[in-house]
Amino acid sequence: MSDAIKHECGVVLLRLLKPLEYYVSHYGTAFYGLNKLYLLMEKQHNRGQDGAGMGCIKFGVPPGARYMNRMRSNDPNPIKTIFDQITGNFAKAGDKHPERLADVNWLKNNMDFFGELYLGHLRYGTFGNNSVDAVHPFLRENNWMSKNLMIAGNFNLTNVDELFDSLVHIGQHPNETSDTVTILEKMGHFLDEENEDLYRKFKAEGHTKKAISPMIARNLDLQNVLKKASKYWDGGYVVAGMLGHGDAFIMRDPAGIRPAFYYRNDDFLVAASERPAIQTAFNVPLELVKELQPGHALVVKRDGNTSEVLVREPLKKASCSFERIYFSRGTDADIYMERKRLGKQLVPAILNTINHDLENTIFSYIPNTAISAFWGMMEGLNSFCDEVKKERILDMRERLDHEKLEKIMALHPRVEQIAVKDAKLRTFITADSAREDLVAHVYDVTYGVVKRGEDTLVVIDDSIVRGTTLKKSIIRMLDRLGPKNIVIVSSAPQIRYPDCYGIDMARLNEFIAFRAAIDLLKETGQAGIISDVYKRCKEQEMLPREETTNCVKEIYRPFRPEEISAKIAQMLHPPQVKANIEIVFQTIEDLHTACPGHTGDWYFTGNYPTPGGNKVVNRSFINYIEGRNERAY
Repeated sequence: MSDAIKHECGVVLLRLLKPLEYYVSHYGTAFYGLNKLYLLMEKQHNRGQDGAGMGCIKFGVPPGARYMNRMRSNDPNPIKTIFDQITGNFAKAGDKHPERLADVNWLKNNMDFFGELYLGHLRYGTFGNNSVDAVHPFLRENNWMSKNLMIAGNFNLTNVDELFDSLVHIGQHPNETSDTVTILEKMGHFLDEENEDLYRKFKAEGHTKKAISPMIARNLDLQNVLKKASKYWDGGYVVAGMLGHGDAFIMRDPAGIRPAFYYRNDDFLVAASERPAIQTAFNVPLELVKELQPGHALVVKRDGNTSEVLVREPLKKASCSFERIYFSRGTDADIYMERKRLGKQLVPAILNTINHDLENTIFSYIPNTAISAFWGMMEGLNSFCDEVKKERILDMRERLDHEKLEKIMALHPRVEQIAVKDAKLRTFITADSAREDLVAHVYDVTYGVVKRGEDTLVVIDDSIVRGTTLKKSIIRMLDRLGPKNIVIVSSAPQIRYPDCYGIDMARLNEFIAFRAAIDLLKETGQAGIISDVYKRCKEQEMLPREETTNCVKEIYRPFRPEEISAKIAQMLHPPQVKANIEIVFQTIEDLHTACPGHTGDWYFTGNYPTPGGNKVVNRSFINYIEGRNERAY
């Protein structure tokens, strides 16, 4: 993605199911759990670079001993910071007594972060500050083991204000209004209720207070707690958590917007945001890693019993298509093939744009996230060339000679690595013109391969959001090579609407497609539509979210996608650039063909999977008209 945006967080839940001595004898290390947690977090570091955190719970420690540990960091390399500190403490302990590093009992009684249950998190901040206090896991402490709660998640809720008010209504006084704190306190409230109900039940049966605590831990109904806590959540979420006595869970929203996968064998259970992380860390075949179903929670009891239980009635599945286009790592077998299909399906539109002139066209990509789509595009182009060759050979079969055949066989797409991303340049000069000049040199180009004034450059990107980097850097950089035409191809459709389920795309005025539609309305004498949409948004402002509709769709309705694409090309054309600029976008239909299992497309179509999405898009438009530079939820 040429315009960097912050996006989905990553979570890891790891439960060791055997006594810790087992991992020493079978895997040769007492630190099997920690090592795997580190690997799982590193294999998902693409999901969060604003911070990282981890938590650990030890089983069976005596009263008075610390059994819950947590560490968080917002350093530039937070995963390394955390594990360097933890492993450094173990190394110090083993300096004088190396045998201790294989002594499970000593480690458990003397060292933090040595236990049976782990929770990891990678954070991309979409709201609020990036202080270490905003980094997961979040912790709710209590002297009762079964009331201690630690959570980490990948989520955004659209109705935080409403949920906050409900907490106040039941007598709580949360110290923040963020969705993380709201989720933590909601869960905490119903966890307290569950504990107290069980306490009263066992007390009435005549059990002693000391005997009741382990009975509560055995009988605590996490499914019931999660059902009550999440009943009114509107948004996309995967939330993982663990209780002080050893129960753990990971739950997914009813529309399956955010991803979650898990695997269990006799030795461990692991859940994570991305499937390849699990496959790589444990060398697990793809078919054994399961997807957590929408509206369900994977519950792991203290005794190791595991079940996938219903928490919220599933909605029509609307898994995030941007996960497939860009956010998830392309090493997933299905995602890799889907990204290739996205590139391949663009070939007819590309050929029409270049008038089928392959001889004078060079194909490339903007490093590095678009490379899978690039290979798919090349497969499609090569297939086209093969068909042309077959037709020409058949047409000329009675008058073919070696020279004519050689000329036919020479038809192929020209491929070059045109753009090379250099290390980030510090834009320390405050003058805007000087800063823009430095930004324009973030990418470098390969000289000598473009025929000046003759060739067309076709460069594929995975998506176009704001267009800022394209205009200020990439297009200006490509123009230095002297092409006649520059065609920017997006493997995603036009991004028209804000996201409210985890991606940092909440302001309409940031989208180049929205700005293009607004300009077209003004240029074509239809500016009244803007006022009408604002009026309708204001009229719906106080309605319950279930009664709202997406009024902003009317902004785009007068124009065909090709008209908006042409306007975007015009807007992205810097005045000093000599080449003609054209933009080709993926179609919604081809997106769904390429990614059939991930139909969540609200940022392209405005079809939000939850009622809160319509509320957010209307509020975002109101903010745009009223000049409010703030998040709409």
